[in-house]
Amino acid sequence: MTVAVKTGLWQLDAVRSVIAIKHLTVWGMVTVKGTFSGVTGEGEVQADGTARGTVTLDAASLDTKHTKRDEHLHGPDFFDVERHPTLVFAVRDASVRPDDTVEINGQLTVRGVSRPQAVTATVTESSADAITLTAEFIVDREHFGLGWNRLGMLRGLTTVTSTLRFTRTPA
Repeated sequence: MTVAVKTGLWQLDAVRSVIAIKHLTVWGMVTVKGTFSGVTGEGEVQADGTARGTVTLDAASLDTKHTKRDEHLHGPDFFDVERHPTLVFAVRDASVRPDDTVEINGQLTVRGVSRPQAVTATVTESSADAITLTAEFIVDREHFGLGWNRLGMLRGLTTVTSTLRFTRTPA
């Protein structure tokens, strides 16, 4: 597939987009998985083919299918959703490559801490009015003040997987 993304404004289709995490816990013997149900985003493709935009997650929407664990993750030891209700990935530059990958350079903000984050996404669907990107990348949670680690049960690395579908905003 050769991707030709039209210039203009694009909106994240939250119904057809998924952002999930998985994290190894209990000394590497158990993998906790969760998804964020509250996701919004928008972007703009420039005339030179590059793009900028943001993807915002509602931190309280993380669901691991375990109520007590979710309450802990939403609390002050982790996301501290009362003080930091969102996680934001701000895309500073994104360029489509000839192999239908997209090199994305941005800034990830979690708990008020911002760090550069590079991601390589793959274009899995593309039309004149919609594009779907998939990506998987690693985030070191300790870089964002998420260092809680009782008895050494948690390592610092979390895998983030995403399928993001954007639709073109009518001019």
